[in-house]
Formats: sequence, C-alpha cells, structure tokens
Amino acid sequence: MINIRTTLRDRSLLLLVFAMLQVNLGGVANAQQPAQQERPSDKQTVRGFGAIGDGVADDTAAIQRAVDSRVGSIHFPKGKYRITRPVVVDLELVGPTSLVGDGTPQVIMAGAGPAFRIVGTHGGTAAPHTVQDNVWENQRTPMIDGIEIVGAHEHACGIEADGTMQLTVSRVVVRRALHGIHLVNRNRNVVLSDCHLYENRGVGVFYDNVNLHQSNIVGCHISYNEQGGVVIRGGDVRNVHIGTCDIEGNMGGQGSQPAANVLLVSGEGSIGEVAIVGCTIQHTHDAPNSANIRIDANSNPQEFTPERRHGNITIANNILSDVQYNIDIKNARGVAITGNTIWKGYTANVQVADSRSIVMSGNVFDRNPRYLYGDASSAKLAITFERCDGCTISANHIDGVGTGAAAMVIRNSRHFNIANCTILDCGNCGILLDNVSRSRVSDCLIGHLDEEAEHAASIRVVGGQENQLANNLLGYDLQISDVTTNVTAD
Repeated sequence: MINIRTTLRDRSLLLLVFAMLQVNLGGVANAQQPAQQERPSDKQTVRGFGAIGDGVADDTAAIQRAVDSRVGSIHFPKGKYRITRPVVVDLELVGPTSLVGDGTPQVIMAGAGPAFRIVGTHGGTAAPHTVQDNVWENQRTPMIDGIEIVGAHEHACGIEADGTMQLTVSRVVVRRALHGIHLVNRNRNVVLSDCHLYENRGVGVFYDNVNLHQSNIVGCHISYNEQGGVVIRGGDVRNVHIGTCDIEGNMGGQGSQPAANVLLVSGEGSIGEVAIVGCTIQHTHDAPNSANIRIDANSNPQEFTPERRHGNITIANNILSDVQYNIDIKNARGVAITGNTIWKGYTANVQVADSRSIVMSGNVFDRNPRYLYGDASSAKLAITFERCDGCTISANHIDGVGTGAAAMVIRNSRHFNIANCTILDCGNCGILLDNVSRSRVSDCLIGHLDEEAEHAASIRVVGGQENQLANNLLGYDLQISDVTTNVTAD
C-alpha cells in the first residue's frame, strides 16, 4: 500500500530543488552574457526633466536641468519646446554632452541670445599636445543633431560656441533668428554638416573675430540670411573648407547693406588657407554691390605692404551666378580660381584688385541665352584686374560679354601671363592692357560674332612697356597706342 503523505512530501522537495536549480542556472547564464547597453529611459529625455513641449509653456528650466544632470546624451522627443533664455552647456561642469533629436523637435527661442550656448575651456591649438586632459575627459566633441531652432525674438540666435574642441553640428535647422551658428573667441576642429540655415536676419555661419583653425562646412543649405551666408570677420582663421553646399540669396535684396554669400574680411585679424569647392552659389543681383564670393585679406588697412597680404585660397569647381560680382578679391595673395562655371555678373564676373600671385585657369564664363530673361542682358560679365602683380590667366573660355571696355581688362599691373584663352563674342574688345608692363599674351583665340562692329579690337594695348604678344589668332584688329613702348607682337 502506497503512503500518500510520504509521496506528497517527496514531490514537494523535488519541486523546491528544481526551482533552486533554475535560479542558480539563470544567474550563471546572466553572468556569462555581456551587460546590454542601457537604452534611453524617459528620464534621459527633456520631458523626463519636466519639459512640456507644447510651444506655450516655458521649458527653459527643464532643459537646463537635463543638461546640468550630467546625463550626457539628452534626447528631444517630438514637440515644440519654447525657451526664453539660452540653455548653457558648460562642458567642464557637465561633461561630454549631446543634444539629439530625430528631426521632429522644434526649439522656439523666445528670448535674446543663442538657444544653445556651448562653452568649453580649450585654449590650445589643434595639435594633440596642446589639449589639456580635462578637455579630453569632459569637453571633447559636443554634438547637436536633428533639432530645429526657430527665432521668436529680434535678438534670438541659434547656436553659439566658445572654447570648444571638436564641436559637431549636424542635421540642424535654424531659421528666423539673428545668426544661425555663431563662433566666438576661440574654438578648434569644428564640423558643420547637413544643416539648413535659412531666412535669418543676420548671418548663416558667423566666424566673429574668432581664433579658429580647422573647420569644415559640408553639405549645407545656407540661404536668405540677410547679412551673409558664411561670413568670416577678423580673428585668426585658418584651414576653412566650404564644400558641396548650396549658398544663395544671403544679402537682403534691394536697399540692404552690401553683403555676400561667402564673405571673408580680415580687418585687424588674419584669414587664410580657405577652400571653397563644389558649391552652387548665387543671387541676388538687385542688392547693391552684391557678391557671391568677396575677399578682402588686408590685415591692416593703415599699413599695407605686399608682405602683409593674406590668402592661400582656392575657389574651385563651383557654379556662380546672378550677382553684381561673382568673385570680388582685394588685398589677397596666393588665390587659385579654377574649374568654375560663372555667368550673370552684372558689374563683373571677376574683379581683382591690389593682389599678387593670382591664378585663374580652366573656368567657363558664358552668356547662355537660356538665362537672358528679365534684365540679364544688361550684365557686363567683365573680368578685371587692377594694380596686381604676378598673375597667370590661362585656358579660360569666355563666350559673350556686355558693353564694358573689354572682356578682360588688365590695368596698372605687371607680370601677367595670359595664355591659351578663348574669347568669343567679345563686344568692343577681347583683351585690354592699360598701363601694363612686363606681361605676355600668347596662344589665345579671340573672335567676334558681330562682324560689323565699329572700332572693335581683339587686343588693345594702351601705355605700358616691355610687353609681348605672340601666336594669337585674332578675329579683329590689334590696336597699340602711340605712347605704348616696347611691345613685341607676332
């Protein structure tokens, strides 16, 4: 006969032993598995710190609490986050920090100043041995990604950076503010990519008397900012790469102050080592003195000497159109203008003055009939160099000019080598050398479409000395003034 009570007891013991084995085996299995990366919790979003995100409530304090919590990665869920004073990211206090959205959050800056002020203490250069340990530990690579900032105050700005190392701003929109991205005092190794800086009252990207070497602006749309697209004023700026961007209409229109889509003005500072490559840059010709690229590299206007010219600038493979000056350069040294397609320069396609060692080669300057709508037929399209020394102009194609003195005008200059250029439909004159010395024009093809043009010349030389003209194929006359001396013409 089976003892039922004993059987039940044994069964309970077996169940207890089995349960204990499960717990132990589970613990062993968990110990053998690597710890899973912590997923963002609600407390790691600005809503977890009290932000409402309805566009009405003041979320400034909540977002500042999220920053000050030292959580590091701060996420913005979809919503409209209204703030009334700058959110300050003091990197030395809070450590490495990123502000991250997925393109859906909007920050409304309803107060004066930047929506986000990123502050570090980096005082070195880009060289590794100058970066202090606390910068690598607490401050490196602050990031802002996937957030829209909208100005709702006349002095509202987007992002301001001061003392940062490896600031990275990506997929950010700033519109209707004063300045989009404002770089001040000292920064190093800045990357701005895939951003939209649109319809701001000031500057899209503003290097404001900043000491900054190594910065890249890549793949951005920078448009309709009234005081300039990318503006560098003063400071000590080197190694700037502006590439594959669309930059247009950054000069306010009729009645606005002169501006430019890309504006580099040394002032009392120094600007050099700049590459502007692979961009479309255009509009607006009805703004007075407007320019697509304007450079004044004189670091001290009161004490100008050739040795004080700054530069080492490359302008290559861009599309430039529809302004008073497509390229306007003063007081620069070492500038290469190559491989660009340029048209609709209403005053001039290229104007260079008081500069040295300028190379302009392989560019296309074309009056394409497709673009002759409105008042475009009045565009002069000239290329002018004045008071320049030591320049090479080669293998450029110029088709169609306006009513100016010539398609290419060289005045009060010396040591020019003009070679292998094609100039068609050149109006009154193809090349004008006015008081030019020790220069050469060779192997150029210069033609006219209007065979009935009166007083036209393919090459006109006025004044100057020790010039050489050789192996050119001319569609019209070669005109040399009586006062010109020492011209050798083949």
